[in-house]
Amino acid sequence: MSRSTVTGRNLDLTTLSMELRARPVDGYVNLAGYEPNATPFIDDEADAEKIAVRDLEKMQSQLYDAHDLLFAESDRKVLLVLQGLDCSGKNGTISHVVIAMNPAGVRMASFLKPTGGEVQEHFLERIRREVPRSGQLGVFDRSHYEDVIVPLALMTEDESTIDGRIDEINEFEAELVESGTTILKCMLHISFDEQRERFLRRLRRDDKRWKFSEGDLETRRHWNAFQTAYGNAIARTTNDTAPWYVIPADNKSYRNWLVAKLLLAIFDSMGPSYPQPDLDLNDLRARLAPPN
Repeated sequence: MSRSTVTGRNLDLTTLSMELRARPVDGYVNLAGYEPNATPFIDDEADAEKIAVRDLEKMQSQLYDAHDLLFAESDRKVLLVLQGLDCSGKNGTISHVVIAMNPAGVRMASFLKPTGGEVQEHFLERIRREVPRSGQLGVFDRSHYEDVIVPLALMTEDESTIDGRIDEINEFEAELVESGTTILKCMLHISFDEQRERFLRRLRRDDKRWKFSEGDLETRRHWNAFQTAYGNAIARTTNDTAPWYVIPADNKSYRNWLVAKLLLAIFDSMGPSYPQPDLDLNDLRARLAPPN
């Protein structure tokens, strides 16, 4: 595909999909074939960060307006799923992209290790409680895929259990789509070296150190197993109605820019519009006229 530096809203969903959608080969997505530091659609890789920052600022109002149409229409909904290893930028994407939209129409949920009564529930129960309502953009910071990827990587569940969960996830997402939800699943793909640098930055900064957990290093020790687990899970759950997009995440600003482009393209493809209530405008204007 020929690439050019683009701005504004001139990347449609078809164009983005050709470059970013996960493409299983023989039932597997080999993440080694996806460059975490790539900058599709921006020719000048050296200036990709500046271009992305500048263009994202221009897109803030576009994101707000597009989301406002969805919110006003109050019929369909969008679910943005952000998955990725530690430091891949899930929170960063939310704070730079989702923040542009009206919080009244955004439903946020973060799924960490189940606690309390969640441990006894079916793994999808807590997910179902947080799906977006009509007119909303739902955002999952981690998701139902934790219950597949983690046990796949660490081999804490047997194969039949994992197979069952994957089948249930596909059925669950099909139900969401049938009910009017457009699903955008983004795997934030970070490199081993970039993750190390981000961990080190967290340790250096007083305002970031609280985010660091020694458990993150245990996950890092199983890097290859997690790459394989992601490749398996993505391959078995990507389809035309709920596709996976692999987002190069080594460049934070570019990552944010690309997710914003995808969201704008999703909104555009949906074509929401402001509802037009059946009102007698002349009568209402007359009633609002100042007294004589």
